[in-house]
Amino acid sequence: MCFKNTLQTYGVVAKIFHWVMAVLIVVLLAVGLIMADMENSPDKFKLIGIHKEVGIVVLFLAALRLGWKVLDVSPLLPDSIGKLAQLGAKLLHLSLYALMFAMPITGWLMSSAAGFPVSMFGLFIMPNLVAPDKAFGKDMNELHETLAWVLIALIVVHLLAALLHHFYYKDNILKRMLPNLKGKNNVQNSNTAS
Repeated sequence: MCFKNTLQTYGVVAKIFHWVMAVLIVVLLAVGLIMADMENSPDKFKLIGIHKEVGIVVLFLAALRLGWKVLDVSPLLPDSIGKLAQLGAKLLHLSLYALMFAMPITGWLMSSAAGFPVSMFGLFIMPNLVAPDKAFGKDMNELHETLAWVLIALIVVHLLAALLHHFYYKDNILKRMLPNLKGKNNVQNSNTAS
């Protein structure tokens, strides 16, 4: 397994970033949906605190991931994927990256505007991004919720596209992001990698 990406497949660092962040983001979205239906209680407030902390971790990981992406090569898309589909894939990935930043930032802004600081696992308090402002906090709350639904939709599209490539087109688009448990190269040839 290569540490860095090649033009054919993703390296171990990109795969770790992808799967760790995927799990964290799906958990955050699920917890966010659960919290929205909960009555105010100590359990809800504890869940909100954990949600905020993990959201800031995702923001930090997104920054590291973007930095790694800039420094590393990106695997090529197969020639079998048309130009329009390639453009769609790039726009989808760009949108997912934008939301990896927008979701935690809007949550942090919402907390700051509400006057509720974001504690990081009891170790330190994140600085408030804005002064308390109920109207702005409400706007950020609505934006955060809207972006969550957009992110859910894009994750579903991303997942369906990966499954379509794997089961219908039978190329290595999905395989190249899966863990290489056998120690063999998952890529059959460079023409099928993206």
